[in-house]
Amino acid sequence: MSNSLPNNNTTLGTCGVLVVGAGPAGIAAALTLQEAGHDVLVIDKAHFPRDKCCGDGLTTGALRVLEELRFDPATVANWTPCSDVWLRSPSGKEMQMLLPTGQGQFAAIAPRMELDNALVQLAKSRGIRVMEGHGFVGVKQHTAEHIDVDVEHLGTIRAQYVVAADGMWSPVRKALGVSTPGYLGEWHAFRQYANTVTGPAKERLYVWFEKDLLPGYAWSFPLQDGRVNIGFGILRGSNYTVQQMKDLWPELLQRKHIAKALGPNVVMEDRHTAWPIPARVTSATLTNGRVLFVGDAACVTDTLTGEGIGQSLLSGQLAGKAIVYAGKREASVARTRYETLIEQNLFADHRMSAALGTILKSSLGARGALRLANLTPWTRRNFVRWMFEDEPRAAVFTPRRWHRKFLKREGAYAER
Repeated sequence: MSNSLPNNNTTLGTCGVLVVGAGPAGIAAALTLQEAGHDVLVIDKAHFPRDKCCGDGLTTGALRVLEELRFDPATVANWTPCSDVWLRSPSGKEMQMLLPTGQGQFAAIAPRMELDNALVQLAKSRGIRVMEGHGFVGVKQHTAEHIDVDVEHLGTIRAQYVVAADGMWSPVRKALGVSTPGYLGEWHAFRQYANTVTGPAKERLYVWFEKDLLPGYAWSFPLQDGRVNIGFGILRGSNYTVQQMKDLWPELLQRKHIAKALGPNVVMEDRHTAWPIPARVTSATLTNGRVLFVGDAACVTDTLTGEGIGQSLLSGQLAGKAIVYAGKREASVARTRYETLIEQNLFADHRMSAALGTILKSSLGARGALRLANLTPWTRRNFVRWMFEDEPRAAVFTPRRWHRKFLKREGAYAER
């Protein structure tokens, strides 16, 4: 199989599945499909490595999918395993919650520039064609048998399926006429890297539930060599507008507990960045004809925490499995299978997260929830595993997902 296509605007290339977007969702789909013997072409308008505005945190759920994809953490230079989390209640009380040790990884921090590039290189190493610098232009023809896609610098690509992993403003969704005009996401987040961190944030993963940010929060995630990823997220329409977030940032960094955690010598790197977070998977259009939407294009982010890497990886993996399941049958089989898998794996968790988010909107609700979580060693141990999605968010209410080792499984990469 060739790893390149002729570079002209008249060529009609072909592939089994065209993946638009080489982020975690797109590469997860490509790896899943390639493993099953499908011919896959991945296109992305960017050249890797490229930065992606993100908190860089990986939950247990994300790590488990990465392990299933046979991804090696050693390919990410600044991969930082995490063994505990420090939470700060709106009351000012700080609490440490320990993740299991010696049983694999339950949380990690990995800069997206490095993680996404490592995933792209993994796909290439397995013979998947990844065409960087080639953006989606439009859908030329969409029939019951195939879909023709115009690609920048490549011309028209004919595929049996398209996996759209092209972000919350998905150009594929727009081209098909199924986008929502004016949609800006449910959350908005703000992030910056910092170095020369000498305070406890150099080693500790912090989540600060600030009264004025609820149900949002601020965070500091440790990286290597005294660096951190620090930022905050707010629910759109809460106390601050998106425009006010920029003005809030320096004041937030000067709050005593945050400044103390970072230490007096902290240096903020480069510029801060902001991004919208789409979190409405239960109402999003997941499929259209021979197109399956994954990742931010399917709005799969957890609406309680704003975490989306794990959900993106999972949605890509499920899209790949749905296409494999459909085989040579009509596209409706793949669509139905994918929609069913997404509903089974994400809908109940989304609804529970939304309900819990309502509780966390008030300082009283957030204080009460954290007080319960910190009540005993048992509650602390199991709350932090639940928080990092060791089990699906609403697993307790979905008996089909119960198993004997509930909240007792080893973490990912336990054999390493």
